[in-house]
Amino acid sequence: MSQVERLTRDGVVAIVRLDDLSSAVALTEALLAGGVSTLEFTYTNPLAGEVISEVRAAVGDRAIIGAGTVLDPETARLAILAGAEFIVTPALRPATIELCRRYSVPAVVGAFTPTEILTAWEAGADIVKVFPASVGGPRYLKDVKGPLPQVKLIPTGGVSVETAADFIKAGAEAIAAGSNLVDAKSVANADWSTITNRARELADIVAAARAGK
Repeated sequence: MSQVERLTRDGVVAIVRLDDLSSAVALTEALLAGGVSTLEFTYTNPLAGEVISEVRAAVGDRAIIGAGTVLDPETARLAILAGAEFIVTPALRPATIELCRRYSVPAVVGAFTPTEILTAWEAGADIVKVFPASVGGPRYLKDVKGPLPQVKLIPTGGVSVETAADFIKAGAEAIAAGSNLVDAKSVANADWSTITNRARELADIVAAARAGK
């Protein structure tokens, strides 16, 4: 199984954007218990690299751990050296894609318009992150997939249990969820059962939608 196939296997990418990452390993275990094994730790937290290394050492191959909000190739390289197994950008940055290809690490590249999406794909993106997906919703993604069926898309931004199935049916490879899955309050309270239950609900919704396509 390729890295891209592993990344999209569960159909859910958990975006971890937190000020406090001290419970990252416990959080990862809670998500794994709910059937979500792909996590993205965002570089909005300066400790993201250390946490990626820590989590990978703790869980091994049971999860695939990536770096998010990567704005430039320098940060991408630091993340890869820390152990990131995929890189996610919020916008189209060809130099970052080039760096990822140099290290054979999947690049998930943020784009929105059809022009940006196709440009990212032609530049070597393994997956294009449609962001913010909340603006156009599932219908927008379906419309984009019409003329660009070859492009692998993951909607990000505002994706929830209410919209996840529609995004999958519209042609998404997977969905990415942030605060609707991993919220600061639940993590601060070590409320792992809530995180696990949310993960399981999203994973089940995606699996059912895939089966019904």
